[in-house]
Amino acid sequence: MNAPLAPLAPVTAREVAPELARSWLLVAATRPETFDEAAASHADAVVLDVEDAVDASHKDSARQDVVDWLSSGGSAWVRINDATSEHWAADIEALRAAPGLRGVMLAKTEFGGQVMDTYNRLGAKVPVVALVESAIGIENATEIARAKGAFRLAFGSGDFRRDTGMSADREAMAYPRARLVISSRAAGLPGPIDGPTVGSSHPLLREQSAITVSMGMTGKLCLSPDQAPVVNEVISPTRTDVEWAFEFLEDFEARGRIVRDGSDLPRLGRARKIMQLAEAFEVHIVVR
Repeated sequence: MNAPLAPLAPVTAREVAPELARSWLLVAATRPETFDEAAASHADAVVLDVEDAVDASHKDSARQDVVDWLSSGGSAWVRINDATSEHWAADIEALRAAPGLRGVMLAKTEFGGQVMDTYNRLGAKVPVVALVESAIGIENATEIARAKGAFRLAFGSGDFRRDTGMSADREAMAYPRARLVISSRAAGLPGPIDGPTVGSSHPLLREQSAITVSMGMTGKLCLSPDQAPVVNEVISPTRTDVEWAFEFLEDFEARGRIVRDGSDLPRLGRARKIMQLAEAFEVHIVVR
């Protein structure tokens, strides 16, 4: 069976569904001149940030710049202020009717009710990515994931480390990452979005993105457009994975879909998932 020749590296020539989105690019709402550039980048999802990236004295003007851009043809997610903040209600009121709003990322989520209230206040039609950034949020991760309106979980790793005093080491961050992965699975959500890599080192970004994958997370926050292609490549299935999946499924079909032993069903599930992602991310191989 022959497959057409196509690029071996993942590309983002077409829009990636948000449940599969790998790179989530945070863009400071105080810099509206960068919105178009971010939207044209390789990021699977663009998140205009009116929370940590904006000083309290500039919240109103930054929020209005976001609404204006979303109302004039722009399309993006928006990271809004947390539900206990004095700015939360104003964020929701301003964004409720914004035509280009794809969804919101709720900062510092600690309880499922905060997700539900945000979702309902936005008309019960806007998906909410719950950004978990504290010990309380990690302990309540399953409640948050099961809340009405929850779309995906995300890890605010920097604020989490500040809250707990834990280091950025892989071992130290294994527990909160695992909690988010397990809670997402238990609630039937897509895999969670990992925290960002700080700095400009692409080798470090590649290494940390590989940790993201190894933990079962399926997305990663990005702090600059140039990080998105690296994240997309690492989180996508490899050429070797796709070749294995194709060959396994081809063999499975050839033997009449007969399950031979207890290992076949798990491998079948993995192969089908890899092929689904390969199709979504346009990772192709040449099969002879």
